[in-house]
This record gives sequence, structure tokens and C-alpha cells, in this order.
Amino acid sequence: MSFLTTLVSAFKGGGDVRVPVAGSFVAPWSTVFDTSPSRPGFDYPAAIREAYLANPVAQRSVRIVAEGIGGAPLVCDTSALERLVHCACGSQPLLETVAAQLLLHGNAYLQVVKDAAGDPVDLHPLRPERVEVVAGADGWPALYRYRVGEQAIDLALADADGWPEIVHLKGFHPADDHYGAGCLAAAHGAVAVHNAASEWNRALLTNAARPSGALVYDTGDGAGLTADQFERLKGELAQAFQGAGNAGRPMLLEGGLSWQSMSLSPADMDFAALKAGAARDIALAFGVPPMLLGLPGDNTYSNYREANRALWRLTLLPLAKRVLDGLVQGLEPWFGNASLRVDLDQVPALAEDREKMWSQIGGADFLSDDEKRELLGLETRA
Repeated sequence: MSFLTTLVSAFKGGGDVRVPVAGSFVAPWSTVFDTSPSRPGFDYPAAIREAYLANPVAQRSVRIVAEGIGGAPLVCDTSALERLVHCACGSQPLLETVAAQLLLHGNAYLQVVKDAAGDPVDLHPLRPERVEVVAGADGWPALYRYRVGEQAIDLALADADGWPEIVHLKGFHPADDHYGAGCLAAAHGAVAVHNAASEWNRALLTNAARPSGALVYDTGDGAGLTADQFERLKGELAQAFQGAGNAGRPMLLEGGLSWQSMSLSPADMDFAALKAGAARDIALAFGVPPMLLGLPGDNTYSNYREANRALWRLTLLPLAKRVLDGLVQGLEPWFGNASLRVDLDQVPALAEDREKMWSQIGGADFLSDDEKRELLGLETRA
């Protein structure tokens, strides 16, 4: 933003026409849900551990979307902007990191790192759960506060010369003026169900893949075991017969003892269907067709190619457009009306759609060659 632009803006009086929005408040991730005994509060770091680090369906869903956007072929008419977009944050591609943050948290914050001349040389992604939007008296963001432990660093919206310092990308949140809504909060319940079903399955396998039975003591005279006999018998069972290593081991019973096996009830057997349903809910929250995750019983798409095309059309391309348009808008003072988009002609999953379009346009006899080239996004011949 040049001095002339700032001066013109001041004479226009545009700084006084903004409507007030919500006042300053802390990041909402500790109170996404109303805290009650039946529904505890949403803890973003804990949800990350339960979902991305401990749940295979959630992690794979996020990686499919993030890696797809990070590896998408791009078309850019400005070489400097293209270098910024393709820069790596450590060893992690920038677009992949931003896409993952938007999916999980709903917000992505990029700090613009500049050289001595004031030109951007790097875009550094900030941990979104550490960033707090601090609003001014009218409710509009005044600065960003980055917290690490007990330390807090205030990051201005722009530097002393009016050049942007932070680029904030966010998903749509209908009830929040400052923060976007991510997919993790919506998938949190399904992740908890899926993890609980996996833990139930693991417990069954630990106990020989069947529920424990009942050891019945009946001497006919109504007498029961003494406390010492009960503790000794319980210890012997735990040592000699409990666990997968003792599965199938025969028991030698005496003194009125008999073993009564128990079977799984229909409700207990339904945990497999419950787990599959939770996995589909997780995939739905992150916008990934369940077929691409290998989930059983999903016949929504006739084949893998159709599911992959739906992933690009319904999830990857809209999210990529939001990210790329947000970067262009945030870096507009340096690059003006730069163009940055996904090159659809280079996406293998969309080859069939591209072939149909080329055939339809090529067979249109009422169009000239230059008109056909224009419809296909090609330059007309001189």
C-alpha cells in the first residue's frame, strides 16, 4: 500500500463506514459446544490427538485432501508469487499445510516475511490454535496475538508503511465474525465413536475374541466361597486363563465349580456396523468419498474413478480456490491483479471431463477456430 493510496483512502473517508461487529473475545475452540455432563467442551489439541494422530480414517481423510491440494498443478502469471506459493515450511509444502489447517481448525494464518526492500520472500504458517484475534472498539480485528506458553506476541495487521503483515484464511462460520469453522469439530463425535469401537474390538481380541464366561460354584448345600477362596480363585483365573496368550487353554474344575460360556448379544455384535457408520461420518465431514478410504459396504459410487472425480469437483477444487484466492487477495499490494489457479488440464482425475468438453466444442460446426480456442482457454491465433 503506497502513501498515495493511503492518502486517497483518507480523503474518501472510508475508515468510518464499517459496521460494528462482535467485540473482542478469546479463540472459541474451548467452547465450541455448550459444556454439560452429556456433552463436554471441545478441546482442539485433544481432538487433534484423538482424530489426526490416533484415528486412521480421520488422518487419511485429511491427508488425501491436503496432499491433493499441495500437489495440484498451478497456473500463475507472476513468477515471484509462484515462488512464494511453492515455498516449503521446513520440509512441508505451504499449500498442504494451509489446507490441513483449514480442514482441521477452520483458520490459517500466514505471516508475511519481507526482505530489506519490503518485498515478501516467505509465507510462514502460524499454529492456528495459538492465534487470537484482538478486536478494536468497533469489533473489527485490530491485531493478532500469538501465544506460546506464557509468552504472547502481538502481530499488527500492517507494518508502519501500511504493508500487510498477516494473511488470514478462514472457512465460513455463520455465527462468528472473526474465526472460521473447521471440519474437526463436526467429525469429533464420529471420531469418538470410531475410537471406542476400535477399543472394544481390541478388548475382545485380548480376551480370545469372545466375552468372558461365568464360573459357577454350586455344592448343592447353598454354601458359598469364603473370602480367601474367592481371592485365590480370582488370581488363578487371571494368571492362567486371561489374555490372548491363554486362549483355548483347558480348565480343570473341581469342588462344585462349573464354567458357563457367554455369547455376544445382537446389540454387542452391532459394534462393527456402528464403527463402519462412524467411519463414513468422518469421511463425510472432511469431504472424502468413503470408497477412496476402502470402507466396506459403501456403494455410493460405481467405481473408483468416479469417486476420485467427485473428490476433485466437490472438495479439492473449492478448497483450492478459497486458498489461492485468499493468497492473491492478501498479497494484492505487491502483486496487483495476479492470477493464481489450478490448471484443470493437468489434473488426471478430470481427464474424462476434459475429453468430453473438447469433443463437444470440436464438434460445434457453427463456431470458428478462434472461438473454439477461446472457449477452451487457449490464445487465439495471430
